[in-house]
Amino acid sequence: MKKLIVVLGMLLAGLSMMAQRSVIDKVIAKVGGELLLLSEVEEQYAYMASENPNLPPEARCNIIDGLMTAKLLLNQAKLDSVEVSDDDVETQLNARIDRILAYMGGDESQFEAYYGQSINEMKEQNREDLRNQIMVERMRSQIMKDVTVTPSEVKQFFQNIPKDSLPYFNSEVEIREIVYKPKVNAEERQKSIDKLTELRRRIVEGGEDFAALAQKFSDDGGSARLGGDLGWAKRGKFVPEFEATAYNLEKDQLSEIVESDFGFHLIQLLERRGNSIHVRHILIKPEITDEDLELAKAHLDSVRTLIVKDSLSFSIAVKRFSDENTQSYNNDGRIVNPATGNTFFEIGDLDPDIYFTIDTMDVGAISDPFEFKDPIGESYFRIVLLQSRTAPHKASLELDYSKIQKAAIEAKKNEFITNWVIDKMEGTFVSFDPAYQSCKALEKWLDKNIRP
Repeated sequence: MKKLIVVLGMLLAGLSMMAQRSVIDKVIAKVGGELLLLSEVEEQYAYMASENPNLPPEARCNIIDGLMTAKLLLNQAKLDSVEVSDDDVETQLNARIDRILAYMGGDESQFEAYYGQSINEMKEQNREDLRNQIMVERMRSQIMKDVTVTPSEVKQFFQNIPKDSLPYFNSEVEIREIVYKPKVNAEERQKSIDKLTELRRRIVEGGEDFAALAQKFSDDGGSARLGGDLGWAKRGKFVPEFEATAYNLEKDQLSEIVESDFGFHLIQLLERRGNSIHVRHILIKPEITDEDLELAKAHLDSVRTLIVKDSLSFSIAVKRFSDENTQSYNNDGRIVNPATGNTFFEIGDLDPDIYFTIDTMDVGAISDPFEFKDPIGESYFRIVLLQSRTAPHKASLELDYSKIQKAAIEAKKNEFITNWVIDKMEGTFVSFDPAYQSCKALEKWLDKNIRP
């Protein structure tokens, strides 16, 4: 767990772990108006060494080359006035802090003990570095937004790979699903409404503090610890029912009870700034009973029976019965592999519940309904269709076109960014510490047209 927290912590520092930066530091390179510090190199080296103790001798040189490229991108982003709003920075800061806290069970004291800083201090220290990191990412995306490959380029890329170097791919499967969310029964639904109605009365009539009640009663763990505060947000961040109400509130106004897919909300508008709002809420989730779960499973089993008997196609069943909030709903039930962006999974990449479900299934078979939980612990049921299964094989255009296409695009992007760097260097002041001028990876930075 400690290693995972360190990895997440690196996200907070943009290009390096500022929280652990030594007070004694020195500039080892300048790229335009940007400075590269020795600590940035050493922090990346230390992290890489923790992942792989056997780093090659040229590792530091390669790190410096990569960081100088990032500095060149940042310098150009500032010249091109690439914009990064305060809201963008705060949103990413909050998301990264929340990811770390999630692995610490939401314990802020553990966070402070581990990093030696409060959350606010960590944010303040890393805010500018994160802004620069976002600028670099946007500059890189802007440079390469039009980089594509044609089918003939993919074919040529594949043909250029030596036959004895072709990768060997494991068995892959393609899976379709129908996901069904259990319905809350009327009694539990009313209990939640009554509970939130009483909380609203305590605030409006009793004058009790909204934040204190949110901390004690809200079922939204992420915001509850902040008194229900959801921070600043633009249109499109919240679910429609929540957003419609929030944007119609006046400053400090308390909403009536609002129902969404997450449960029941009490919303208060704290501030408004143009098209952005700052709100807080109390969420009460109705309890799903064992009976509700059994009814959901039975319902999905009846859907499966209709499909198996050819009374209903799988595609139509997806549109009629699958949960609209799942990614697969708008993809004809096909599950997308987040690691690759396509719909194929190596067996080892599957969630365990799906892996054990399809292990003995034939292609074209549909599973019985089984329960699973989403990332926030909500129960759902799904049935899965095993759409296809490939045998282990050497890479081929016929079976692995999407993978080869992705590799071809990445190769073309790398070549494109290398050429862009060489082109921009000619008009940019570059210098670095003589101690590193023997690095082979840095030879391109010593071009005769660049002032040393």
